[in-house]
Amino acid sequence: MSMMDRKKEMLEDKLEDLKAEYSKTKDNKKTNKHIRILRAKIAKVKREIIIASKRKHGEGFFVKKNGDATVALVGFPSTGKSSLINAIANTNSKTAPYAFTTTTIIPGTMIYKDAHIQVFDMPGLIENAHLGVGGGRMVLSAVSVVDLIVFTIDINHVEHLRQLIDELNALDIFINKEKPNILIKKEFTGGVKIEINKSRIPDRDVQEILVGLGIYNAIISIWSDISEDEFISYISERSHYINAIVALNKIDTYPNYEEVAKRIEKEFNMKVVPISATNKINLELLKREIYNNLNIITIYLKPRGEEKLDPMVLKRGSTIKDAARKVHTTLIDELKCAYVNGRSVKFLNQRVGADHVLEEGDVVTFITH
Repeated sequence: MSMMDRKKEMLEDKLEDLKAEYSKTKDNKKTNKHIRILRAKIAKVKREIIIASKRKHGEGFFVKKNGDATVALVGFPSTGKSSLINAIANTNSKTAPYAFTTTTIIPGTMIYKDAHIQVFDMPGLIENAHLGVGGGRMVLSAVSVVDLIVFTIDINHVEHLRQLIDELNALDIFINKEKPNILIKKEFTGGVKIEINKSRIPDRDVQEILVGLGIYNAIISIWSDISEDEFISYISERSHYINAIVALNKIDTYPNYEEVAKRIEKEFNMKVVPISATNKINLELLKREIYNNLNIITIYLKPRGEEKLDPMVLKRGSTIKDAARKVHTTLIDELKCAYVNGRSVKFLNQRVGADHVLEEGDVVTFITH
């Protein structure tokens, strides 16, 4: 057994001991502090196990991100993920009318508005995937690196959506939530000082959690209204915040699909696109919603004196300076101004400065000194 394997085994044994102690401890006023510290210690050990697992070569799925953004199709087996990726991306994922057809991550590329969007067909998840059942932990850990999740849900089994969200939350992957606004500055002395606390956690509990995580001296500010569990997950660096939409598949088998879609949108506050992957219904609508929820825009660079337009994908809210930096870092120093046509300006060939915010479809010509 290698040193890394031994370390991981020791951490897993420690985790089991902490969990056992936690389960045996009765929850009352006298044990509140102890329980809180135990939860923080459990979170810390889980984080260390994740790091140890990542260092071990060949464990889990290796996901290499390419293109302008990355999307994961996530669902239970036989929900039509493989048919969907075949329909919207450049791939030929195996399909069959039985479960577990896909056993590896299948990548494809969807081109929309000149953006190259990488799409992953993930192996189907099953109940208790977060505990490792059916290789679920490996799949869910791969999901944590993507920019958008597309829950692929069979309209005949809409209950799967809640189960999938619960599985992700169990691994500290939070859907359609803003990343907490927390600033923590570690110090050498002075204990834990709280400057701002707008969370649902009393100051004393915050201090106890940090001590449980091995942080004894720090200045912390919390601007977000978060729960104790979210705080522990965030501070232990295990949490991921990912946007998601729903591809409600197989609507050709369900006449009243629009009512189901509205009900899901209301319950989960999530965009739902009713589709049929096999019959190619609403696939262009799905592509548009994927693009819109990736928080990106496509602009076009037009060199001075040329008619050729070169597409460039940027994060929404990007400026002329951001676009110039993406072309080349030296261009920023040489940049004098830019001429822009499009939605972000009031008239044709408007001259703008480096801080001008670009919008979808803008055509940009850089002017250098």
